[in-house]
Amino acid sequence: MKKVKDYLLLIKPSLTIMVVFSSVMSFALTPGSENFVDFWKMIGLLFAGGMLVTGSANAINQVVEKDTDAQMKRTAKRPVAAGRVSVTEGWIFAIITGAAGVYILGHYFNWLTAGIAAFSLFLYAFIYTPLKKVNSIAVLAGAIPGALPCLIGWTAGENALTLGGWILFAFQFFWQFPHFWAIAWVAHRDYSAVGFKLLPAAEGPTKFTALQTVLYSLLLLPVTMSPYFTGMCTFSDLKGIISICLVVLANMFMLGRSIALYRNMDVGSARKVMFGSYMYLPVVMLAWLLSKA
Repeated sequence: MKKVKDYLLLIKPSLTIMVVFSSVMSFALTPGSENFVDFWKMIGLLFAGGMLVTGSANAINQVVEKDTDAQMKRTAKRPVAAGRVSVTEGWIFAIITGAAGVYILGHYFNWLTAGIAAFSLFLYAFIYTPLKKVNSIAVLAGAIPGALPCLIGWTAGENALTLGGWILFAFQFFWQFPHFWAIAWVAHRDYSAVGFKLLPAAEGPTKFTALQTVLYSLLLLPVTMSPYFTGMCTFSDLKGIISICLVVLANMFMLGRSIALYRNMDVGSARKVMFGSYMYLPVVMLAWLLSKA
């Protein structure tokens, strides 16, 4: 049972569930998705395929970064870093789960969705992961596979890269910058000790980083409003009014926390941005679903 638990930890369940949530919500937001035969079965299959692909990427990340993880208190007990799962076992697990996830998405949905999922896995595991020790551009590189789950969910329902999918991609893409930078700010000592370069300024947490966080939080406002003006969502009835109010409030909340970080320049404020971003994303997506056209 301990080995089973270690394999479960390889996929980073909490992170993976959050990623797959974006795919499921994006699928639910596609036009007519509620009319799918066996809608809940399709949701389950999308969830399973997404969990396997994302879990594979996370497993590869732990294999590649095992020596780095072993140096940080927060990650030292991870299965590969602690030696409970060997590198070979980690690779075999990652290959099997990744292949199974891509197959599920291709067979039960379409191969466009499967291709995007495979591309996302490749970018995260083999581009973003090694770049973390090279340059802060790693955050940009990581934001792409981090936002692709929205396109995975959208194409699972549409089998096409249409406007709605790109809006969802843009939303999660821009969201990741304040989210990642807040995490990097909080964990700066650990990250800098092992050579991770995830903040925009080489010298670490600075006013420039905080200002960037504010700017990306501002960018989220027009992106999150765009579904109401492109036909994805409606605000012509009570549900729509409630929806758009929730989205505006969520943006005010996120922007407020980012401004507080700029003013205070401390770890406590960065932690509030980090946890606030976790709340912000599902609130906005659920609000959109409430007023789906």
